[in-house]
Amino acid sequence: MQFSSSLLENAVNEFARLPGIGKKTALRLVLHLLKQDENNVAYFSDVIAKMRSEIKFCQRCFNVADGDICSICSNSLRKQDIICVVENIRDVIAIESTQQYSGTYHVLGGIISPLDGVGPDQLNIETLISRVQKENTHEIIFALNPNIQGDTTIYYIQKKLQPYAIRVTTIARGIAFGGELEYADEMTLGRSLQNRLPVESYVSNR
Repeated sequence: MQFSSSLLENAVNEFARLPGIGKKTALRLVLHLLKQDENNVAYFSDVIAKMRSEIKFCQRCFNVADGDICSICSNSLRKQDIICVVENIRDVIAIESTQQYSGTYHVLGGIISPLDGVGPDQLNIETLISRVQKENTHEIIFALNPNIQGDTTIYYIQKKLQPYAIRVTTIARGIAFGGELEYADEMTLGRSLQNRLPVESYVSNR
């Protein structure tokens, strides 16, 4: 792909670094911005820069937040005694889109995967246990991707939760084994949350 402007080429190369964006798509996006009013493009740039510099992670659940505590944890209408454990922020967004869940979350920041060099100490597991110890937690719901790594993570955390008198469940497997939550349709994901299963029966059947 040849460019008559190094400025245009640099912009295309930066957009192409984004996941799922190839050179052709990047060029289309850059040319679109080139047609826009300078003030609109400046506002677009400011929004991205402000997001990166000012966004925070909730000190309680590790979801993205504008302040120290996210809007979900600070919402008095949410069921604060129910914690849905997810792998990443995309999964929070996917579950929130179902409008079928009214509790809180805990973002692990990944899943246990020895082959990828990811162990329990690199995840937000101890902070989850600390929440259970300090808060009046009634139920933990595991909403991890249905694959070997997800199951390993569930098994590990479930063992650490055994000393505590709380209900531990996992979403029903309306989602195919090996699938990913963010790609599940909202109805399937919503029903999986409503029809969640005790972790003990799920783990014993694996």
